[in-house]
Amino acid sequence: MNDNRRVYLLDSRELSPETIAVTFAKTSRSPQSFDQIAHELSDEKSSQFHEKWVVGYGHASVAEHAVLHIAVENISRLAVECLESNRLASYTEKSSRYQVWSADHFFIPDEIKKSNLLDLYQKAVRTLFNKYHDALPVIRTHLEKEAQSRNKDYTEREIHACCMDVCRYYLPAAATANVGMTINARSLEHALRKMLSHPLEEVRQIGSEIKQVALTHLPALIKYVEAVPYLKQACQQTPKLLHSLPSNENQMHNWCELVDLDEKFEEHILTALSYRFGETAYGNLSQAMKAISDDKKRELHDILFGNLNAHDIPLRELEYSWFVFDILMDQGAYFEFKRHRMMTQTPQALTPHEGYAVPRLLVDAGLEADFKEGMRLARDTYEQIVHYNQAVASYVIPNAYNRRVLAGLNLRTAMHFTQLRIAPNAHFAIRRVANRMLELIQNRMQLFRPYFQAQTTESWQSIEREYFSSVQSE
Repeated sequence: MNDNRRVYLLDSRELSPETIAVTFAKTSRSPQSFDQIAHELSDEKSSQFHEKWVVGYGHASVAEHAVLHIAVENISRLAVECLESNRLASYTEKSSRYQVWSADHFFIPDEIKKSNLLDLYQKAVRTLFNKYHDALPVIRTHLEKEAQSRNKDYTEREIHACCMDVCRYYLPAAATANVGMTINARSLEHALRKMLSHPLEEVRQIGSEIKQVALTHLPALIKYVEAVPYLKQACQQTPKLLHSLPSNENQMHNWCELVDLDEKFEEHILTALSYRFGETAYGNLSQAMKAISDDKKRELHDILFGNLNAHDIPLRELEYSWFVFDILMDQGAYFEFKRHRMMTQTPQALTPHEGYAVPRLLVDAGLEADFKEGMRLARDTYEQIVHYNQAVASYVIPNAYNRRVLAGLNLRTAMHFTQLRIAPNAHFAIRRVANRMLELIQNRMQLFRPYFQAQTTESWQSIEREYFSSVQSE
């Protein structure tokens, strides 16, 4: 009997990421301990191992043990979108809710520098940044006067948050940010392939630079990463195909629609829960579930939801469900929405064609005309650049403009998203989205509804009335 349990770290300060990955990989065929295996390895031997087994034979899971922490600075918010679209990684980015963007913190793409559109582009972006900076003290003064007239006592933090939450609507996608990324080599390989195949030159350059930095610690695992013709073809050929189809102006009836779902999701979840703790085939359980008493169902519901507290993660069986939403939200809200990468998200291009949101506080502070002037400038600039390069034109579009997103998620992900994004400290734009999605899911529930309630008195309608003058101005 060997009961000499050991739990310890392999120190990344002493071992390279590739060596750590090989150390874990070798345990499948070696009786030695991990530290003994690591002691016999060198960086050269580790690279040779990866060349043979990961690159040569395709044992890609080994690369998941090699992890890098990558700092990426001064990239546009458009590039951030691509970087953060990879599901199996962790990110922290500069927030437009807490930091003030300096006037020169915007990106000028090489495609624009090589064209005769540079002056047009810079004028639009600089104007939006100037309006952003000019609006901040105006909003602050308005809030302070409002506090006096209503005998309210705003804290400095509350005033700052309100200013940032509405003034960020001016900021264009060209605004630059810093992003910290933690990612394993397998996911990084996939991320780099996407970036090197991207239509924006900025993103391709960032992909190339990340590859060069990563090669210092992953000399074998990402050495052969290149652009993917499959991805480039999808990006280039699909729009051509769509242009050949008959024109159809099919505007959404509602800004957030539940367009598809598993109609029997509650039954499937309860059956899966019973399957997990039982010894019966799924088909038999499914038949039995149809005849189960209401009391037994309530007991199962209570197992799923009854004892959940704010820090508990629901059982995985809630993933036996599926909801698909078609959502129109402002770009600022989308930038928070995209962080929920357990969803399957398909955003359309950022354009001015779906109108823009107007925060009520901007109107109340007397900035409506100024704000709409900025939005018109962004739209007109986009329309001039789009004939030159459609992807590049998106850089000038501010956070206020709306964007379509198709989102697929299961009930477990929906619970996490709605609980996080309907919280009072969430931005009002994403609270509106989360409340509407929650309402639509609740409406399709027969059994789970009593357990799937929002801990808030807000509704998406009340959020619209309180925080928006308009959600789709032209």
